[in-house]
Amino acid sequence: MRLLPYGPRAVLAEFDTLGEVISTASAWRAAHLPGVVDIVPAARTVLVVHDGRFDTTSLFAAVALVEPDERRHITIDVLYNGADLAAVAAAAGLTTAGVVELHSSAVYTVAFCGFMPGFAYLVGLPAALHLPRRATPRTRVPVGSVAVAAEFTGVYPRESPGGWHLLGTADAVLWDDAATPPALLAPGTTVRFRQR
Repeated sequence: MRLLPYGPRAVLAEFDTLGEVISTASAWRAAHLPGVVDIVPAARTVLVVHDGRFDTTSLFAAVALVEPDERRHITIDVLYNGADLAAVAAAAGLTTAGVVELHSSAVYTVAFCGFMPGFAYLVGLPAALHLPRRATPRTRVPVGSVAVAAEFTGVYPRESPGGWHLLGTADAVLWDDAATPPALLAPGTTVRFRQR
């Protein structure tokens, strides 16, 4: 772990792997470190926003904490009707039913959020479904699209451009301005997709 100053009220921790990011961010959240205002994981970094009086050495001690088994779990119903389902099956050497079985049998963890409000990058995707992003992104991906790219799966919280492979459609509300918190999927949440 490398710590870099990030202005007067934040520090950026850099890691070599996404697994280190996930476990460390969870440990820091569980530690309720004095002075920490927010913990924001990304692909290889964790931003720690603090009150300005925070002692960064406490981050090293908190890494040793065991991750608590108090994760929130969400099940998202999916209609596997995506525009790329057949192409993903062909690329993976599977039938479309095999892709559905593989995708819906895994347990995923929200590694980090980004791209747009409510979009969660979920890890735990079976290796057979690891595909590079589409060569040509779509200018319009419908709201609720369940998709895969690289080692991630995710659900588009609203219509937007995108380059991931579309497997199906979910009707879960991923971002609600009136809810507290507004995001359905926060880092550390475990997720299962259930075929409907």
